[in-house]
Amino acid sequence: MNLKNHLIFTLYTIYGILLKGISGQYPLVQNVTVTEGGTANLTCRVEYNDNTSLQWSNPAQQTLFFGDKKALRDNRIELVRASWSELTISISDVSLSDEGMYTCSLFTMPVRTAKAYLTVLGVPEKPEIDGLTKPALEGDQITLTCITQGSKPAADLRWFRNEKEVKGAKEVNASGKTFTVRSSLNLRVDRNDDGVAYTCRVDHVALTQTTQQATEVLEVHYPPRVEIIHSLAIPQEGQYLKLECVSKGNPSPDPVMWTKDGGELPDLDRMIVEGRELTFTSLNKTDNGTYRCEATNHLGTSQAEYVLYVYEAPTTLPPSTTPPLHPIPPDPTALLGTHASDPTVTGNRDPNALGQHGTDHALIGGVVAVVVFVTLCLIIVLGRYLARHKGTYLTNEAKGADDAPDADTAIINAEGNHAHAEEKKEYFI
Repeated sequence: MNLKNHLIFTLYTIYGILLKGISGQYPLVQNVTVTEGGTANLTCRVEYNDNTSLQWSNPAQQTLFFGDKKALRDNRIELVRASWSELTISISDVSLSDEGMYTCSLFTMPVRTAKAYLTVLGVPEKPEIDGLTKPALEGDQITLTCITQGSKPAADLRWFRNEKEVKGAKEVNASGKTFTVRSSLNLRVDRNDDGVAYTCRVDHVALTQTTQQATEVLEVHYPPRVEIIHSLAIPQEGQYLKLECVSKGNPSPDPVMWTKDGGELPDLDRMIVEGRELTFTSLNKTDNGTYRCEATNHLGTSQAEYVLYVYEAPTTLPPSTTPPLHPIPPDPTALLGTHASDPTVTGNRDPNALGQHGTDHALIGGVVAVVVFVTLCLIIVLGRYLARHKGTYLTNEAKGADDAPDADTAIINAEGNHAHAEEKKEYFI
């Protein structure tokens, strides 16, 4: 019985070893992806090999290596490792024509094979941007087109305005095993596009180390726009004032022209023009007027105006260190002179000056409100008084005149009635 069991165990062991040997004699390979111009390594392994040779063949079924023996004369193909369990070869400077199915053969009975697909990625060329007009005019409609060739699979093109991505229209065309990709960007340019960089960038699986992109900077010509910046909010006599004519245009509108009230500047000794600036060394009342700055380039003219009103310089006496013995009454002539110099009295006001009468108006309105209120109260009190004393009042003669033949009898009757009325008084407790 023990002998029988031992024989059965031995048979199962031999059967397992045979199955393991048969299954282990299949070649094992992996697909390979490589960038065009790179190096591809093809490896074929066998777990259990009874001294059987391994062989690599290309997609055209040409033998590359049989064991460690080179069969095809191609300097790009080299042996990396050859043994009974492994055969590894390398293909350098890979091109798109090397793509395809490679076969590893194990020469048993029957021959066993395994296939590995070599994928070659086509590297896209550096993109080019067409359609840019230099310089472009404000309001022009332009189309920028970015083109890249030689990609496999088809590349993706992305547009950027400075650092912000913008959407373009993509078009893909096949050319053999590679693709040509175009992307178009339609623009209506304005002055804000002047100096802006538009970049076309290529995204592709083969570009892991480097970035392929092209950049163009727009140049846009546009007419000038002008504004005047002044250094003083409230200019006064004797002060220094600077007016700056800020003009933006392309080409730059240099120089600018200053005028006063439609004519030339009257006093060039105190009014100094340097580039875009008009400087008043010492203001006085004769400087009042409208100043105009005008800038011109070949696309147009722009102008801005500034209305100058020079205020009198404030005059204040220093405070006295000793109080006066007697109060000094105000000088009527001095008050009159002060009002005469006030532009709010004379009518010579700065059109941009702020009003100073808000407090006076509020005071007058308060007084009027108080007067109206007191008047209403008096009317109400008088009305209530008249309502309480309303009725018919009779003299003594009138009270007894109904049945009396003369005035004396009427008076006597009135007194009698009065006494009688007093007798009819009632008291309530």
